[in-house]
Formats: sequence, C-alpha cells, structure tokens
Amino acid sequence: MSMIEAIKQKYEKSGPKVVEALKKRHFEAFYVSSKEEAVKKAMEIIPQGDSIGWGGSFSIDEIGLKAELEKSGHKMIDRDLAKTPEERRKLMVEALCCDTFLMSSNAITEDGQLFNIDGVANRVAALCFGPKSVVIVAGMNKVVPNLDAAYHRVRGFSAPANAQRFEINTPCKITGECANCMSEDCICNQFVTTRLCKPAGRIKVILVGEDLGI
Repeated sequence: MSMIEAIKQKYEKSGPKVVEALKKRHFEAFYVSSKEEAVKKAMEIIPQGDSIGWGGSFSIDEIGLKAELEKSGHKMIDRDLAKTPEERRKLMVEALCCDTFLMSSNAITEDGQLFNIDGVANRVAALCFGPKSVVIVAGMNKVVPNLDAAYHRVRGFSAPANAQRFEINTPCKITGECANCMSEDCICNQFVTTRLCKPAGRIKVILVGEDLGI
C-alpha cells in the first residue's frame, strides 16, 4: 500500500467521527470521499435561486464549486469583478446579506469546533452572522486534535503560507515564519472559535477525505 492510499484509509476511518462531533455541536455535517462528491453534496444542500457570496478560499476554488453554482443560475456576488476599491467593498458588504456564504475553515478540531483567523474579517463576520446559511468545505488536512493544535497550525503554517499570495509587507511574507507581528499589513487580526452552531443547522460542513487548501 502506498503512503497516499494509507492516508486515504485513515481519512475514511477518522472523518465520519469528526462529522458526528460536529453534529453534536448542532452543525449540519457530511463526510464525502472526494472533491467531486463535495461538489455534488454542496449542490444538493444549496437551494436553487440562492444568492451566493464567499470568502477567499483555495478549497472552494479547488473543487470548482463556484463555477457549478454559476452554471445553475445562482446570483454570484463576486468582489473580484469590481472595478474600484469602493465597488469591491460594496460587494463584500452585500455578501454579508447573501443567502448562502461559501468558505473553508482554517482548522477543525476532532471534537467538532471551528477555528478561523482573518485579516479584514469579512469571512469570519459572515460565519458568525448575516447570511442565511454558511457552507464550509474543508479537507481532512484541516482536522487537528484540539484548539491549541488549531492555533499553532494556523499561525505557524496556514497564515505564513497565505501571506505569500498577497502584496503585503509582513515578516512572514519574507521569512515564511510567524513573528507575531503588529504590522499594518498583518492578516492575523481576528481569531474566531465557533464552539456551537446557532441557529442549529445554519452552518453546514462538508468534510472531504482529501487534502484541500492550506
């Protein structure tokens, strides 16, 4: 058995347990084995005609979900189509009142809690309040034992990796390592732990038995 096959088998055994932990915390949660199944599940649970907003997410882009929703005739609130900073901000605010907001989670604990760090806070704001429904797509690589591990994963790995995507001036952009900076360009400004889902079922988590995002 190859290492990839071994990891896949591990995901297939541990993933459903994380889903049950999420359900105990009132999330609607699903485990699927592949990116293709993740898209299918998302299309099943997102009502036809919903307006769609999103936060920056490699995972959502990686599975091609936005393209499928657009094909299905959903109204897409796409900030990247803005021609000015003012128009971009207006679209980001509009996304906070959409029907379904798409995102991933920086980390998910084995006992079913979400942990997210944000720069501008549009993503975590939508997670906490605003859109009627939030659909999270996360690979099993985001699953960690506990909140301490979640914090260290995001600060030590995810945030410095994300920083490479942006034209910013932070220590982690230069060194690839978190310096716990207070730069004006810092992308680690809001830390949000979602311990329970309220109202029950508003946040829907699709856990994928593959590595997605960072």
